[in-house]
Amino acid sequence: MLSFEPADKTVPEVFALMLDAIAPRPIAFASTIDSNGKPNLSPFSFFNVFGANPPILIFSPSRKGKDNTTKDTFENVKVVPEVVINMVNYEMVQQMNLASTEFPRGINEFEKAGFTQLKSDLVKPYRLKESPVQIECKVIQVIETGTMASAGNLVICEAVKFHYQENIFNEKGQVDPYKIDLVGRMGRDYYIRANGNAIFTVEKPGKADCIGIDGLPESIKRSKVLSGNDLGILGGLNRIPEMDEIIAFVTSSIYWDQLVNLKNDPNAFMYKKHMLAKELLEQNKKVEALQILLFEV
Repeated sequence: MLSFEPADKTVPEVFALMLDAIAPRPIAFASTIDSNGKPNLSPFSFFNVFGANPPILIFSPSRKGKDNTTKDTFENVKVVPEVVINMVNYEMVQQMNLASTEFPRGINEFEKAGFTQLKSDLVKPYRLKESPVQIECKVIQVIETGTMASAGNLVICEAVKFHYQENIFNEKGQVDPYKIDLVGRMGRDYYIRANGNAIFTVEKPGKADCIGIDGLPESIKRSKVLSGNDLGILGGLNRIPEMDEIIAFVTSSIYWDQLVNLKNDPNAFMYKKHMLAKELLEQNKKVEALQILLFEV
């Protein structure tokens, strides 16, 4: 392990290592206005949602590392405590990147990046028409975490109105991750597209009384075939199958001949069981995988 305390490295080194490792991060494309009503649009990846009742979002327009100056967004929310947080999808990622340019104060990033301003319903800053989700927010608190370069400024927002493009929903009325096609921020110039093989599901464990990895037999926990993910899936099951269930399943399955022919070779028998179980887990057949693992001849 490479271990260090923040004081062991320069601030830019700490910053880079944090952003490379704490990723991907969602992007808050924040729209604000200044005291004269001039719009500003800027992306921030120090951002997430922190509650639903009330709906709270927090992003951080940090102090600049080069000269310790503050960003227009930060100055704007202190005088007009409102913001629209627009989500960023793949279709607009290059325009979003262009809007992150450090233009002189007062320049309209909507125009520079070719975006369309939409009038908001409950707040003064404009919404971004091209964004799949636009969230009108009231700023309820700003917390400065420090006064040195690269210090964060937490802008705590309460969402007061949500706007979703209708074409991102599936037939069940849920946001379809493939249709919304969001992007996330990695370290340096890297981004990630939340689509295709990047999206996968992880089923929540059923109940608090799940088996747990510690409840699995030692032969399974010490497996040289099964991964930690495989063990996590098995540990999420609610009970160990009874022996009569195990025998009934295996003897009537396509795996019977493969296993019984190895009964005189314990090592080969054990390896085959674990390989079959791994294949079943890849098919989301969790109970069957555990039954194979527990079968003995």
